[in-house]
Amino acid sequence: MNNALIIGQYVPGNSLIHRLDPRTKITIVFFFVIIVFFANNVPSYSLLTAFSVLCVLISRVPLQFILKGLLPVWFLIIFTFILHLIITNEGNLLVNWGFIKIYSGGVIQGLAISLRFFLLILTTSLLTLTTTPIEITDAMEEMLHPLKKIKFPVHELALMMSISLRFIPTLMQETDKISRAQAARGVDFRTGPVKDRVMAVIPLLVPLFVSAFKRAEDLAMAMEARGYQGGEGRSKLRELHIGTKDILVLTGFVLMLAALFFLRQ
Repeated sequence: MNNALIIGQYVPGNSLIHRLDPRTKITIVFFFVIIVFFANNVPSYSLLTAFSVLCVLISRVPLQFILKGLLPVWFLIIFTFILHLIITNEGNLLVNWGFIKIYSGGVIQGLAISLRFFLLILTTSLLTLTTTPIEITDAMEEMLHPLKKIKFPVHELALMMSISLRFIPTLMQETDKISRAQAARGVDFRTGPVKDRVMAVIPLLVPLFVSAFKRAEDLAMAMEARGYQGGEGRSKLRELHIGTKDILVLTGFVLMLAALFFLRQ
């Protein structure tokens, strides 16, 4: 197992993206996830890719660290590309090898969907890499504040999301330790028939679930011991503030949106 998954991790820094208001970053990522699906040609995909790469460079997070952290999802990206190669029967026939037929439309659609998937993972990962879980919690609570009028548990929802992000790296490390311990006992996760490999995962899942429930119980006891009673009456150490840099970044993002829709034409 690979414990280098970067989703949920935070890399300290003082870059422009680190210093942005978390509400600005969440807003940009939210709309970026939507507009990725509007790209339909090479210029529009190039614009989105350039925007993502520019954000990575501005964040000053080591590119090698990001690419290494994305290794666990490369399998899904490659699988998505191969799946579209096989099931899409549009365009010119490129390969005719027995029952395997690859069309130009399958290649184009596979590349497009795989690139979309990669950009989505990259931008959402960049959000957690440059924003602490506490900042994400406060931003989500502020953005969902109007829902309090209908008695929606905004604070509790934001807290659950923050805890989930914190637990991702922890559970990945726990999974890696348990898998190494099971491998030392002779359990093989990578070879043999599919049925045997599935059965071999059970000794990995059981202690992982036990560990997760134990950590959740410890966290609940710690919160109770500190007198946590929900979000009512709680003050914040840092107040969120939309500054000039946030307005400029949002303006640049809107201009990028306008350019994207122009390129789609």
